[in-house]
Amino acid sequence: MYLRMAKRLLTETDKRLLWKAAWTLGVKGLRSVHQHKRRLKRGEFFPPFLYLSVINSCNLRCQGCWVDVASKQHRIEVEAANRTIAEAKAMGNSFFGILGGEPFMHRDLLKIFAANRDVYFQVFTNGHFITDDVAAELRRLGNVTPLISVEGTEIISDQRRGRDGVYNATMQGLEAALRHKLMVGVCTSVCQTNIDDLVNDAWVERLIEMGVMYCWFHIYRPVGPEPNPALALSSAQQRRVRQFVVDTRATKPIIVIDAYHDDAGNALCPAATGFTHHVGPWGDIEPCPVIQLATDSIHDSRPLAETFNQSVFLKEFRELTAQHTRGCVIMERPDLLLELAEKHGARDTTARKAVIDELRAVTPRRSQYQPGDEIPERSLVYRWAKKYAFNDFGTYGRHFDASRYRDPDPQSKPEGKLPILQ
Repeated sequence: MYLRMAKRLLTETDKRLLWKAAWTLGVKGLRSVHQHKRRLKRGEFFPPFLYLSVINSCNLRCQGCWVDVASKQHRIEVEAANRTIAEAKAMGNSFFGILGGEPFMHRDLLKIFAANRDVYFQVFTNGHFITDDVAAELRRLGNVTPLISVEGTEIISDQRRGRDGVYNATMQGLEAALRHKLMVGVCTSVCQTNIDDLVNDAWVERLIEMGVMYCWFHIYRPVGPEPNPALALSSAQQRRVRQFVVDTRATKPIIVIDAYHDDAGNALCPAATGFTHHVGPWGDIEPCPVIQLATDSIHDSRPLAETFNQSVFLKEFRELTAQHTRGCVIMERPDLLLELAEKHGARDTTARKAVIDELRAVTPRRSQYQPGDEIPERSLVYRWAKKYAFNDFGTYGRHFDASRYRDPDPQSKPEGKLPILQ
């Protein structure tokens, strides 16, 4: 399987782009994680990976979206984006996630990529704005991988994303990216309506046949103004997705991303561990894209390194979350977010200004933390990579208190597993 993957990388992508990814994402990315570990030992903090939502606008209206896509357009301007990236680069960062809204609706997005060719960008996109001209420019720049969202078959995808013709337009963008030999990924927010269609070998084989190099299956989170909890997965379905990811990694020549488990299958939250934080379209620094609360901004007068080191809100978010669960706090313990917001006077970072009421309305449910049902990695490569570069960095060892864990769905606990702790 590893030889097949190596052959695909060497024959199906532009060699220059492959080298660029190997250097900026691979070598420099591992170095940034190493610097993160050294900072933690000194009692300092700066996340080695940043998400930037560069714009709130989007041409789609997806179920469960938490972004104010229909509100007046607001974006991070080129100067502010470049300054933020430069300050992160000075701390060793070399990999950035670009989100929206729809990032390609930002009129100057390609200028941001062009101004920072020494780092690598992963763009979360619906693919509708990836024309041949855009794909050709991305190939010329060499430092961008589009991660294109596919949410189901033609009918389901259109239903999930609130428009007709969404699936076809997405596939056209995907094909344009592949024609230009970009390093292309496909992601899916797995929910009740697409789990059977996309979490299977046939779909992965199709992606491989098309030339897609990596995929990402993340579970649907019922958040935002229209959360649609009926789409959320059950605990059994989440275990099914995790098992599928582990098996696919060990058997298929395609890279499978997983942001919520370590090498032994222990659950983790990248925001709670400090691996990543998020910058919203208004410049607010949030724990993660779905937690729209902040006390700090990239527009503050102090340097970004000071902001991350001195932000009491972000520090207590990491500590308080890690004390109570290894899972997703917004799904399991929205009450903790309400407590933090009140304590620190955190502002609602949305245009709709209804986040507090939305959190109060959340019905707690299981997320990736399912104690006693850990599924360890089968692939030796993934196991090594996670041991070194993607784990909890000692966070839960310092903070997690099992006596504080409150299972949001005790009825789903399999027989013979760990006791439910209150």
